[in-house]
Amino acid sequence: MAWKTPVTAVALTVSGALLLSGCTATAGWWSETFGGDGPPEVTEEFPYVREGRIFQDTGQDNEMTFSITGLERTDEYTVMYYEVTYSDEFSGPNRNLSMAHTLVDPMTGRVYRQFLDEDGLKYGSESPGGDGLYPVHDEVTNEYVRYYPRLPDEVEQVTFIGSGLGAMTGIPVQDVDEERADPEDPNGADHLTLDNPPPRGENLTFANRRPDEDAVADEGWVQSFVDSQIASTTRDGDREIISLHSDVMFAFDSSDLTPEAEEVVRRAATTLTANVDPEDPTITVIGHTDGIGSASYNDALSVDRAETVRDLLAEEIGSGYTLEVEGRGMDEPVAREGGPDDEQARARNRRVEFSYVYNTSSEASEEEAYDEDALGVAQRNVTWPAPYSDDPGSVVASGELDGVRLDVYPLRRDGAYVLGTFALTNTGDEPTIPELGGTDAILAGGPEQFNKGTLGGFQLLEPENGLVRYVAQMDFGEGRYSSFAEEVHLLQPGNTYDLVAVFPAPAADVERLTLRAGPFGEFEEIPVEY
Repeated sequence: MAWKTPVTAVALTVSGALLLSGCTATAGWWSETFGGDGPPEVTEEFPYVREGRIFQDTGQDNEMTFSITGLERTDEYTVMYYEVTYSDEFSGPNRNLSMAHTLVDPMTGRVYRQFLDEDGLKYGSESPGGDGLYPVHDEVTNEYVRYYPRLPDEVEQVTFIGSGLGAMTGIPVQDVDEERADPEDPNGADHLTLDNPPPRGENLTFANRRPDEDAVADEGWVQSFVDSQIASTTRDGDREIISLHSDVMFAFDSSDLTPEAEEVVRRAATTLTANVDPEDPTITVIGHTDGIGSASYNDALSVDRAETVRDLLAEEIGSGYTLEVEGRGMDEPVAREGGPDDEQARARNRRVEFSYVYNTSSEASEEEAYDEDALGVAQRNVTWPAPYSDDPGSVVASGELDGVRLDVYPLRRDGAYVLGTFALTNTGDEPTIPELGGTDAILAGGPEQFNKGTLGGFQLLEPENGLVRYVAQMDFGEGRYSSFAEEVHLLQPGNTYDLVAVFPAPAADVERLTLRAGPFGEFEEIPVEY
């Protein structure tokens, strides 16, 4: 898998067939909800505009207007054209603290970032001083051009994140024969200081630098995590890992299956036969232990447990699959042991996993047993990309803690994900950073990887079946992850900030979920809309 794409590389072709995972349920849901049985027509209504307050490194958190004026696919690149306007007064140099500009295909979970040079500077609109900074003046619009890897031909819409103003869904991809001409007489370098502003209402443009042989862009996948009392599923690109919690499977310090284990493995077998790619029918059964005991003892125990599960699984799924066994002992914990939730953390680490490449063309069936119980963690739920909207809807829940008010808006479906939109308001007199998530808000024994970032403690709960959906991550390979949520920085007094967090989607017929909002507590009956 290529995680960094050089400009000379041929773009990877990524199948859009993930749409078909559950296409029967999706088509039926779409027809009942909107009429028709196909995707909504993709229309182009540029510019796509978002307004709001963004975090700056100096605390001068200003109102910004961000407009995408074009997203064009050429033979070589995807080129994004956008404009930024600040309405409030600035002084001195400021840096926007939002995440890196990222294009996301919400159907497949592929993510793409801009081409950078070896110094980390962006291609496209050049910084006049060569330091990555650009002149900004009140009520003056800056025009920018940025280059991304070429999106696969079948991708018609993407979700854009990174402006600091939440997710912008439904941005259409325009196919063009050649990219736009460079700006004529770029004037950005003529107005580098505040004492030499252009007239209000004027646009600043910059010289354009196209990617060269040194250009490299990050590509990756959205990595999602769904949990239950019986099992959890981690999905990363085309690979899934179903983890059966070993306390359901084995007695302490034993590789003998408990009376409940046989039924759990049978249900897992149903899931695996539906999900495993027939072109790559290898299932690796992996055993893990907690950190009690010696490494050598735990290595042997983890192999014994994996072999026990492998033997029972082989009876259930029959021929046509290659079953491999690995024992990783205590080497790959998913939860931190030794803390106040030590018992729960150790239970989380004692597990047996099934790792495989999933079948993107499989169709969900309402008769499949795992659809309605805790093994529903492995079911993919994909609808169409969300159309663009700059209206998050009405506030459906609110809470206040230590001078910070949290407002919750309806959840919104976008392909394989749901977008959670939240607003934080500092109601006090002093700047503050609220404790919203991260490791301080991890549920007992929960996996630390999916609690990173200041909204990482947020989760979505399906009360009827107990499934818990964590904030997704973006995996760029080589151990580089980025939370699929805006970071929370210092909140200035009286200011309101809009934030977004992205979760793996529930089934199409799920209309309400419970939001676990870290220290703000739980909010029930949050509507899920399209």
